[in-house]
Amino acid sequence: MGMHVFRLPDVGEGIAKAEIVAWHVAVGESIKEDQPLVDVMTEKATVEIGAPVSGKVVERKGEAGDMVPVGTELVVIATDGDRSPSPTDLGLARDQHYSAQVGQARLASGEGPGEGSAPSSPTGSAPTSQTESAPTSQAEPPSTSPRLEVNPSPRPFPASGEGERPTKPLAAPAVRTRAAALGIDLAAIAGSGPDGRVQHADLDAILLRHSPRPSPPAEPVRDAVEEVRVIGLRRQIAQAMQEAKRRIPHFSYVEEVDVSALEALRLDLNERRAEGAAKLTLLPFLIRGIVKSIPDHPGVNAHFDEEAGIIRRYAAVHIGVATQTRRGLLVPVIHHAEARDLHAIAAEIGRLSESARAGKASREELSGSTITVSSLGPLGGIAATPIVKPPEVAIVAVNRIVERPVVRDGQIVVRKMMNLSSSFDHRVVDGFDAASFIQALKGYLETPARLFIDA
Repeated sequence: MGMHVFRLPDVGEGIAKAEIVAWHVAVGESIKEDQPLVDVMTEKATVEIGAPVSGKVVERKGEAGDMVPVGTELVVIATDGDRSPSPTDLGLARDQHYSAQVGQARLASGEGPGEGSAPSSPTGSAPTSQTESAPTSQAEPPSTSPRLEVNPSPRPFPASGEGERPTKPLAAPAVRTRAAALGIDLAAIAGSGPDGRVQHADLDAILLRHSPRPSPPAEPVRDAVEEVRVIGLRRQIAQAMQEAKRRIPHFSYVEEVDVSALEALRLDLNERRAEGAAKLTLLPFLIRGIVKSIPDHPGVNAHFDEEAGIIRRYAAVHIGVATQTRRGLLVPVIHHAEARDLHAIAAEIGRLSESARAGKASREELSGSTITVSSLGPLGGIAATPIVKPPEVAIVAVNRIVERPVVRDGQIVVRKMMNLSSSFDHRVVDGFDAASFIQALKGYLETPARLFIDA
């Protein structure tokens, strides 16, 4: 049997190290050539690496979240074929010898396999039990009918009468049953009935004297703590957001927009769209409005190189679209949005979003943006303070659309209103310029016919 040592390959030009995101194989597992082996991440691109050979995994190095340099040993695979043992083989033999010693020690201490015992794992250690036995509860099962519990066990109550009491107090069977359920000792009660017979009224009087007012059951206390490692994309998001807030002095600006006419146009265009054409959401109109507004406000479609002290203003409009995925936030980029019409923009949004959520977005699709837009749809809230993504200098977010009464020409009318929440890098974008840009964008959204006029 031969041993194949698989090392981390160069997964991208200029990449010196990568982060292990997820393993798809376990030690002891038989694998086929090209079977998914491990996912690694560089920047915001995740790469799935397949097995180079068929065989059995005998060693796996590194855990999810570890940063490993290119060339690092990742997996040792036992393959068919004869060859001289390598240092890795010898290390494996030592591990197997150690596992055998551990197994013998367990047998000697009485921990050998028996009824209810779990089989050992491929590495020789017993798998961790997923459940722990708990003491059997001594509480009685809840009654199907409500009752007031005085004491879970009988306790004596002071007698209200004088003289000797008979050994067995007189009481009807129903009274005895109720007293037992309430934990009341009938021998400690002076009955008010004939010959000292204990009656229901006597039980009621005892309860009134010795029982507090019943309270509703308390809500269960939850003490569980879940620890989640910040790795992979989540770690990169955390680092990027921290760096953005640390470096950029944010200036946020919120403006409300009447999108009644735009929504009517959007619904009409969707009803008339050609077969196979992408359905229009609000985002294509927003992106088109940004494209139309930028020529008069070039300072917001720019990068700021703070080390060189240079602002680069771009003629092309490459718009990043913040997209939520199961792994976290990604920002695929619509390149050259200025050269696309509404339906082309909508189609590109759909393609990029699907690629990002499936974890298949390429590095080119996730880079190169000059300005970013963000939308949470119905969860958009009233306002937000989005974070600028360096080296960009502006981001625009849309909030949810709501119908509410507004004043138009002295009359109260119901309109569809939406807020635009925007943030800017205040080092290079002044407040006046930011507000002017948002007002221009508002004009295009409130009069959507202007989106189709080139003048």
